[in-house]
Amino acid sequence: MKEKNQGLTAREVEQSRVKHGENVLTPPRRQSMWRLYLEKYNDPMVRILLVAALVSLVLAFVKDDYIETLGIIAAVLLATTVGFYFERDAARKFDVLTQLGEEQPVKVVRDGQVVEIPRREVVVGDVVVVETGDEVPADGQLFESTDLQVDESSLTGEPMTHKAVPVDQQAVNGEAYPKDMMLRSSMVMGGTGRYVVSAVGDATEIGHVARQATELTGVKTPLNIQLDRLAKLISKIGGVVATASFLIFLIHDMLTNDLWQTDDYLGMVEVVLRYFMMAVTLIVMAVPEGLPMAVTLALALNMRRMLKSNNLVRKLQASETMGAVTVICTDKTGTLTENRMTVSDVRRTKEDRIGDPSDLFKAIALNTTATHEVGNPTEQALLRWLVSQGVDYEQLREENPMTSREPFSTERKYMSTTVGDVTYIKGAPEIVMEKCSIEADMRQQMEAQLRDWQQHAMRTLAIAQDKTLLAIVAISDPLRKEVPEAIGQCRQAGIDVKIVTGDTSATAQEIARQIGIEGDVMTGSDFAAMSDEEALQRITSLKVMSRARPTDKQRLVSLLQQQGEVVAVTGDGTNDAPALNRAHVGLSLGSGTSVAKQASDITLIDDSFRSIVQAVMWGRSLYKNIQRFVFFQLVVNVTALLLVLFGSLIGTELPLTITQILWINLIMDTFAAMALASLPPSREVMHERPRSRDAFIITHGMMRGIGFIGGLFFIFMGSLLWYFERVAGVDDVELTVFFTIFVMLQWWNLFNARMLGSTHSAFRRLWACKAFLMVLMLVLVGQWLIVTFGGQMFRTVPLSWQTWLYIFIGTSPVLWVGEVYRRVKGWKVM
Repeated sequence: MKEKNQGLTAREVEQSRVKHGENVLTPPRRQSMWRLYLEKYNDPMVRILLVAALVSLVLAFVKDDYIETLGIIAAVLLATTVGFYFERDAARKFDVLTQLGEEQPVKVVRDGQVVEIPRREVVVGDVVVVETGDEVPADGQLFESTDLQVDESSLTGEPMTHKAVPVDQQAVNGEAYPKDMMLRSSMVMGGTGRYVVSAVGDATEIGHVARQATELTGVKTPLNIQLDRLAKLISKIGGVVATASFLIFLIHDMLTNDLWQTDDYLGMVEVVLRYFMMAVTLIVMAVPEGLPMAVTLALALNMRRMLKSNNLVRKLQASETMGAVTVICTDKTGTLTENRMTVSDVRRTKEDRIGDPSDLFKAIALNTTATHEVGNPTEQALLRWLVSQGVDYEQLREENPMTSREPFSTERKYMSTTVGDVTYIKGAPEIVMEKCSIEADMRQQMEAQLRDWQQHAMRTLAIAQDKTLLAIVAISDPLRKEVPEAIGQCRQAGIDVKIVTGDTSATAQEIARQIGIEGDVMTGSDFAAMSDEEALQRITSLKVMSRARPTDKQRLVSLLQQQGEVVAVTGDGTNDAPALNRAHVGLSLGSGTSVAKQASDITLIDDSFRSIVQAVMWGRSLYKNIQRFVFFQLVVNVTALLLVLFGSLIGTELPLTITQILWINLIMDTFAAMALASLPPSREVMHERPRSRDAFIITHGMMRGIGFIGGLFFIFMGSLLWYFERVAGVDDVELTVFFTIFVMLQWWNLFNARMLGSTHSAFRRLWACKAFLMVLMLVLVGQWLIVTFGGQMFRTVPLSWQTWLYIFIGTSPVLWVGEVYRRVKGWKVM
């Protein structure tokens, strides 16, 4: 013991540092700026656009017209840059929120003297001195302690553990770590101790957990999966249509054109090249240039809005993934409860009521080593109760100086303080009550009350003065007020909530009862003993897992994912970090540990479970906004694609020029992305079931709508084109009218896209959608400017106001038919 109390010499410190390294947790590797930017090009739709840009560039060399190529490149740069900017902005906010304090002072013994050094300079072999309020700087083995109580909730979920030097080195009472093991990041809540450091930095328990929390899991988000499928579908359709068109037109030309009967090989090559150019144009048109912009803009706007509702989103797609969540695995302490011990009830004895009522106040104020802000959480709760009763406990201490004190120990299970000739006792009720003289009736009443409190997972204490029992007290970590309602909303939305905690089974079950969660209960050790096959059969009905270790939480998340669930994990401790990292969405608390925040995708700044419900609502609404844009843009593209094919079939020039297509496919679609991405969330989505993880982003209803509306638009526009070509004759006025009618059809259809999947009128809450209305005005003004001043560049001529009025009114049935359809659909639902 003497050698330990001398600590290390300066030379031994340097040798230990060389051998074991500094006491610093290696931060997760930061990606360089350019790598982070290049990641944006992994988006499946962006990759398709890059291929389209390459093909368009080849075509541009032949036609000597680079406008289409520049438009596609602009769309790519816009989408990737916006996504990069918002993610970097969130990362900067996150860094400010989670900075580590490696310079905080630590008391160690060096050369026989107690000195203070920065936490990072602690080495293996150091003797560390800890007392109330200190954070344990490194792992080690305790060799001296006095009433040492440690909060290990950041690692185990257990808010209070008594540390001592045991006879053996085994864990006691099923606890996660031995009684004499001190763990980095735990907090000393009471008493004092000395221990020898055995591990620093990454070699500590928290270091091991932190590495698991930063491993790349390769878990794809539901949005990524569905955009992959959409990209493949668009590639196949574009390729098939383009190839078929090329072959059909080439074969038709060969059968009807005498050119193929001559030796004019140059003319043949020119014909083949013309049809090839048409096929490439079809491929380019099939690609929805505005989709990456729409998705990125929707995610970015959602990120900003969620920040206002106390959700700091670190990864863009995490906000959408929340909308697909089917299971939430939540920690208890700090997430469901306030992580603030509170006196729930005080039952005074008859003797106390007859005697001096201040005796109980003195017993609480004097028989403690804490204050209401620092120290053992249980003692803090008692002192806060005193303050609420209007008692100045510090004044009581000054007026009644302590004579002697017997600290709490796990063996005695009580603490006593003597003031003059009066001894105050506080501790386990069964121990304290045995030391008191109590009437039989009163004892029975007290024991019945204690059993009732304990059945409700409350901690119980007895407080006595000499041999007189003054009171019994119930202390609990109160449930957050908003949690029951938030849990109910999750269940209404079809989301299964599971409690996974390191706390005791009784406490976990009581919390589950209070928030309305019913189902199987299991301990972490029982879960760990199961095979994967057995566990997979149980996890659906499992609702509460107590005494869970970090590996248990991580395994549960992995098994749920194997079952096809989209899993969100909430937690605030280092012990939650591996599961936070493994989940589809990790939700850390703003008051949580730095490791937990680093492992998460979203940080709940206000620690409120209600914010999780808000995140689900935002995610589901965002996904609907993306679907609305996909619906709108594919109607545009299907109509334009069919018109180009029809125009080639009847022998006319391109009914829409490259610059007009650029306006329709890029400018107008970008405006549409802004309009639909900015739509506010709807609480109606919380009455729906979570969408299937494997469900295609284009539903059967959307597919029918795209085909039906796109087909009607094509029939109308195709008939108009045929009329101009065969009857009225094609000139610049007719082509300008044709172009404007096409745009106005899509303009009116934007109202229908906004109400996709709804039975409400398109005018419902329309004035609340200011961005949507602004975009509608921008499209109208933009179309008028292009028609009036576009000239040769856009192949347009100015139109009279009467013509504009006819076009505006003549295309409006697109909205009125949609209104009738929604009204009829609403009647069927009713």
